[in-house]
Amino acid sequence: MTPEVRKIPLPADSLLHGYMQKGDFVDCFATQADMSPREAAEIIVDFPGWAQPLLKLRGLVTAPFGLSQDGPDAADKLGPFPVEQETEHEIIAGFNDKHLNFRVSVMCKDGQLSLATWVHRNNIGGRIYLAAILPFHVLIARNGVARAAMAHPPLARA
Repeated sequence: MTPEVRKIPLPADSLLHGYMQKGDFVDCFATQADMSPREAAEIIVDFPGWAQPLLKLRGLVTAPFGLSQDGPDAADKLGPFPVEQETEHEIIAGFNDKHLNFRVSVMCKDGQLSLATWVHRNNIGGRIYLAAILPFHVLIARNGVARAAMAHPPLARA
């Protein structure tokens, strides 16, 4: 059974609040699960087969504009995203590119798993890009949260 994934406000204690500026895009999806943020993030960035063609298409369309295809080099990465911060309850990964800056946050706390995305658009290209990918982003994000939760359902509470 697929877990219920719901859209929620960015948790008050998320490190993403430190990145936010007026006008930035933020979304957050959550469900119940018991696991570490890194475990959840590794499942989330292991994109499902149906998303692979979308990611390849993104690469073909954005390559002529010089946008990063696999993120910058880093010693610690989650998929293409360099890990920037990690605490007991949250991991932040992402990078700055020509068109936009973005970070993803995976939080696991008190039996709740949340995936938040923050985007700061640097120019009109960033605005166009975000508008174009947003429906796919929502599908992939919600699916990632559900897949992680299915791998580690919440523990029974007394």
